Amino acid sequence: MVARREWTRQQLLVAFALYCRLPFGRLHSRNPEIVQFAEAIGRTPSALAMKLSNIASLDPEITSTGRTGLTGASANDRAMWEEMHDDWERFAIESQQAIETVRTIEESNDEISQGRDDYPIGEDRAVEATVRIGQSFFRSAVMSAYDGRCCITALSMPSLLVASHIVPWRHDKANRLNPRNGLLLSALHDKAFDSGLLTINDDMTVRVSQNHYEVGDEYFRQAILSYQGQRIKLPEKFAPDPAFLSYHRERIFQG
Repeated sequence: MVARREWTRQQLLVAFALYCRLPFGRLHSRNPEIVQFAEAIGRTPSALAMKLSNIASLDPEITSTGRTGLTGASANDRAMWEEMHDDWERFAIESQQAIETVRTIEESNDEISQGRDDYPIGEDRAVEATVRIGQSFFRSAVMSAYDGRCCITALSMPSLLVASHIVPWRHDKANRLNPRNGLLLSALHDKAFDSGLLTINDDMTVRVSQNHYEVGDEYFRQAILSYQGQRIKLPEKFAPDPAFLSYHRERIFQG
């Protein structure tokens, strides 16, 4: 009997990074990105896809929908899941470093390559590089969770989509990179959300500020007010945290 080969920490970091950046429907062995990274870390595409399935079995947002075929996770998988949630910023940096280490091909996906910059020397530039990596990670995770569509309008043009923070970046350092602190919104609705013109209720429906019912023009009524009471498209993973939404309603929303 051949002994099972344990996954190294570097391999797990790559697998978890892929889980964060790929939509659930693409976590299969035929996905070219999985094929490429499997070769880079010395695993088969089937083994990497199975590992991603193991990770998915830890995600309550996926298992709560009754998905079948998800296998059990190992103790190391569970430990890294907890580690990721305990410190999203450290995980983003370490997983990026793991990807850079095993990279043997030129990435075609801009989400990660935006944060490379070859780790510039100097404290200020190092901080800037860390911020870029974090922003790239957050956008990738939120984009994949919502399958690349605005959760209000279903717009799917990437250049017009924003990974919007529910609790603003400057207000909560610990959750800056937490995908559950994110919504995928069109650029217009991101601005409306950030400025408090709209918010999301506990039942995941849109609420528009009554302060602007009368003063808004026809475009406002069509582009913003028409979504009043509409339920947002929920993500397959990393669902918005109710505590973050409550914060937005209480501190940001204009009422």
